[in-house]
Amino acid sequence: MTVKQLSMPELVDACLDLGVPGVGLWREPVQSYGVEATAKLVREAGLAVTTLCRGGFFTAIDPGERAAALADNRRAIEEAATLGTDTLVLVSGGLPAGSKDLHGARERIADALAELGPYAERHGVRLAIEPLHPMYASDRCVVSTLTQALDLAERFPAHQVGVTVDTYHIWWDDQAPAQIARAGAGGRIHTFQLADWTTPLPEGVLNGRGQIGDGAIDMREWKGYVEAAGYTGPIEVELFNDALWARDGREVLAETADRFVTHAAD
Repeated sequence: MTVKQLSMPELVDACLDLGVPGVGLWREPVQSYGVEATAKLVREAGLAVTTLCRGGFFTAIDPGERAAALADNRRAIEEAATLGTDTLVLVSGGLPAGSKDLHGARERIADALAELGPYAERHGVRLAIEPLHPMYASDRCVVSTLTQALDLAERFPAHQVGVTVDTYHIWWDDQAPAQIARAGAGGRIHTFQLADWTTPLPEGVLNGRGQIGDGAIDMREWKGYVEAAGYTGPIEVELFNDALWARDGREVLAETADRFVTHAAD
């Protein structure tokens, strides 16, 4: 999504040119290009698919809506398996219209995980709950902290359900470093993502993720926390940013790789 302006073949070519070894994919562009076609493209290029994003949105109360969400998540699991990634990132869903019941919404997430965890395991896929910044709690994700995400994940085996550690969403939380250690001890850090926090946030706030190095987050500090917790997997950069999307995608990808080296690499 950092360079969503690139087509799938353009993305693969740019990664190869820059020596980027893996790519985290989103379902919409994958579906647009074709799941099987995307799998073939990245496989033949020798690129790893680090994660697929996103599943989730489990909080509906209406039985029909809940059934549709579960069916869509099963498809997401199948797509992840086809693409060759072992991790499906989950954005769990906000409050249903008219509801103020955060606890009930979180329990419906647990109910969905109980059903989907074994299905994912059968496909060789892990589910990674991503806590989102509290400003998204009402409309996008009632899981706002790593503590909440781990309290849900730990109801299930670690090879079924873990967490996503995303700097953009947790950098403000002084409990997050201890929770990263907790996640690492349980083998539940399934992916690690970087994005910076810049202000002012844009209207709608969704597309406010800053380029690495442009904001308030110490990327090396957070990378140190996940490494100390035992994480050795891929590090993704995930930026939702209208200004970046308006630029040449190859230029943005090259800049992002350079920023990673400057602000996060050893």
